Amino acid sequence: MKALFKTDKGVVRPHNEDNGGIFYNKHGICLAIVADGMGGHQAGEVASQIAVTELQKLWSEVDDELTPESAEKWFFENVALVNKEIFNHSEQNQEYYGMGTTLVAAICTSTFATIVNIGDSRCYLLNDSGFNQLTEDHTLVNELIKAGQLSPEDAELHPRKNLILNAMGTEANIEMDISTITFEEGNKLLLCSDGLSNKVSNAEMLKILTDQTDLNEKADALIQLANHYGGEDNISLAIVNACPESGCE
Repeated sequence: MKALFKTDKGVVRPHNEDNGGIFYNKHGICLAIVADGMGGHQAGEVASQIAVTELQKLWSEVDDELTPESAEKWFFENVALVNKEIFNHSEQNQEYYGMGTTLVAAICTSTFATIVNIGDSRCYLLNDSGFNQLTEDHTLVNELIKAGQLSPEDAELHPRKNLILNAMGTEANIEMDISTITFEEGNKLLLCSDGLSNKVSNAEMLKILTDQTDLNEKADALIQLANHYGGEDNISLAIVNACPESGCE
């Protein structure tokens, strides 16, 4: 397993409210996280940092071998716990009132990956079947698309495209999507904030992820392309590569 996380503030915004990382528990199992914070006066930065820091702490305490069922249970219980911490922090500090953060995270083992999603940060899988989005955006435009009231093409131009319907920390209780997939040798996961997915097409992501460069160069290329297209938002991504036993770049 080889993985990395990178973040960039983009070329327009003065601060980076994204957060994330690659973390390993006592058994060397990887947890990849991307969190895109929101809220005035840099409150989004606080929300995303709490989400990542607290999940990292809880992950470091995991001492059991994981199954898909126990990985899903871990996300369900601990994301709910951290959500309440963010919510309570915003209730107790007026300057942070209403802050929140998206969350996309993946527990990656040698046989499976379990993914949790809240908001519009995304997880994609690259495998023998192609390059596909695994998560569903919790946004107004996505609900309109599902209801048949809006086409995907029109959604790109919708004035409320960035309206999120679900975020960590904005309510005491949280709804989340959790799923488990087979994660085999040669597969790659890409987790990213909308600063990447709103700017770089699936075809462009696929081209970069399959070129003959290492993970660091792939991450840099994705960020540079998002900035080339405007870079109006913070850009964060995590790439996890399920390597063969002989290793990988």
